[in-house]
Amino acid sequence: MAYSERFRVTPGREVRLADIDPDHKDEEVTKEEAERKLVALSTALRDLQYLLYAEDRRSVLICLQGLDASGKDGTITHVLGAMNPQGTRVHAFKVPTPEEAAHDFLWRAHRQVPARGEVVVFNRSYNEDVLVVRVHEIVPKAVWSQRYDLINAFERALAEGGTTILKFYLHISPEEQLERFKDRLDDPARRWKISETDYADRALWPAYRHAYEEVFARTSTPHAPWYIIPADRKWYRNLAISHIVIETLESLGMKTPQPTVDLKDIRRKYHEAAAAHGSV
Repeated sequence: MAYSERFRVTPGREVRLADIDPDHKDEEVTKEEAERKLVALSTALRDLQYLLYAEDRRSVLICLQGLDASGKDGTITHVLGAMNPQGTRVHAFKVPTPEEAAHDFLWRAHRQVPARGEVVVFNRSYNEDVLVVRVHEIVPKAVWSQRYDLINAFERALAEGGTTILKFYLHISPEEQLERFKDRLDDPARRWKISETDYADRALWPAYRHAYEEVFARTSTPHAPWYIIPADRKWYRNLAISHIVIETLESLGMKTPQPTVDLKDIRRKYHEAAAAHGSV
């Protein structure tokens, strides 16, 4: 079964994250084999992104969601980093600025969606507005409960305009998260990533899980599917996401565009220039 089928959340399906193993891997795949495969997958991903850029007809939006230390930055570096920066952009969603907070919750997202030929990666996304604001009671239920339909309408409009949407939830266990927090403490190069909320939010895991489960049930659609990726093993996370992005891009049937100039004329000018250069 293709990775894109295996981990996709069926529209309308109720999901229980407790029933999904965050440490899952394919029995026949080892870490060493996966890392070898990722080299070839990176090349394929780069070639497909080049086609998207050259074709200039459609765009791709990739949303990465997950609890702290689930691997959003690592996914961007090790998977999506293979793409050419000329046609790829990453935008991180943090606490709204005063300007963003003065608009509707989707305003800041709409400003960052990809143009034709572009891949944009959202590190967190507009989905925070039915996750964090719900769990931390930043806005009342009467407000956030209406946002699922608004998100669906927003994504439908993007899809109808030619944007392919992929949403990944990086599913890690509390034990793995704690181990990654320790790694940050022990690594001087990554201590800057530690925040006061890292440990405080661990007490909110049940609330976050319930909030995510409702997001999956209400906003996984045929045109904007959610994928729940086992993420305790970083190498398997990278392998699964690489396959899904590649499978999705391949399904678009992209082709190298035809030249817009007269090639015979260009060749003639080339030969004339080459001859002139050789006679100097």
